[in-house]
Amino acid sequence: MDKFKGLEDKRRHNRLESTLPLRYKNLKTPANSVTGSLTRNISEGGVCFESSEFISLACRLVLEINLPTLPKPIKAISKVAWIRKLPTNDLYELGNQFLDMTKEDKAHITNFVNNVLDTNL
Repeated sequence: MDKFKGLEDKRRHNRLESTLPLRYKNLKTPANSVTGSLTRNISEGGVCFESSEFISLACRLVLEINLPTLPKPIKAISKVAWIRKLPTNDLYELGNQFLDMTKEDKAHITNFVNNVLDTNL
């Protein structure tokens, strides 16, 4: 029995399952403390990725996400909206809400997500 049957997805933006290269750092730490990861999914409003470290809720992160359609990564400031420990390993899954990015980078994410979703229909 599906325990989520009948529940509506309350997300405002289309979310694309993805494994895109991502780099992140805490906004309050030195520039040389950048960590790499892969996205699990991405949307115009945020991104989910894995981390080997616990990062507290509401922590501000600087993100660089490599879209395959662009020569350089998009940059954003995000806020950790939720975090959970993965049961199968020592990793955490983090949901991040985008707080600040250029209009161009936001458009690049929106176009990338929508183009891939349209292609997969």
